[in-house]
Amino acid sequence: MSKVNCTRAGCKDVFRAFLVQNAKYDGDLEIPCIAKESSIPTKLVSFTKAVSGSDYDSWIHFYEDDASFERLWNNPKRYLPILKRYKGVIAPDFSVYRDMPLVMQHWNIYRSHAIAVWLQSNGLPVIANVRWGDERTYDVCCMGVPRNSTISVGSHGCIKLLQEREQFLQGLAHVINVLSPKSIIVYGAAPDAVFCKYIERGIQIFAFDSEYMTAHRKAVSA
Repeated sequence: MSKVNCTRAGCKDVFRAFLVQNAKYDGDLEIPCIAKESSIPTKLVSFTKAVSGSDYDSWIHFYEDDASFERLWNNPKRYLPILKRYKGVIAPDFSVYRDMPLVMQHWNIYRSHAIAVWLQSNGLPVIANVRWGDERTYDVCCMGVPRNSTISVGSHGCIKLLQEREQFLQGLAHVINVLSPKSIIVYGAAPDAVFCKYIERGIQIFAFDSEYMTAHRKAVSA
């Protein structure tokens, strides 16, 4: 369904309603729907580095501490000209921790989509980021994400510990079964043990080392 979010006279837009002014929504929680994007990044740069960077052939990602990009939510119009210099954007990766109140997990999924939709309305290519916590968020994290398209997931910090890996595997399986993506951008490790069966199903996997992995590799080889 679609709605129009109106600005109320005399009221400050503290909920950033302008982000979803012309959005369509999905599910009972009315998560904004992100349009399909088939482009595949060749390079990624974090939002923090992109703000003062100049490698404009890169796509901007938000796989970093939330505090580093909360300013985008607080003042998106300020950063729009910067983001538009780059090839595209992977939707913000607001945290969805399992020990967060569920309503906050849902709120962070909503915020990621709201910004993504607004950036697309301003002409930026945007790849949907899919982030889940436990099984309570599996369905919600798929709401508003285009089917048979390109999506992005962050594996950094999610597969090293056995408990974290199991949660990641279960969530990933659900996401793929629901969304049937053609391509998946993976920020972090993409071991065969996790992704090989999806490659065999014809899904393209494009893995990008996290900044931690790159820095660690450089330190070891130094």
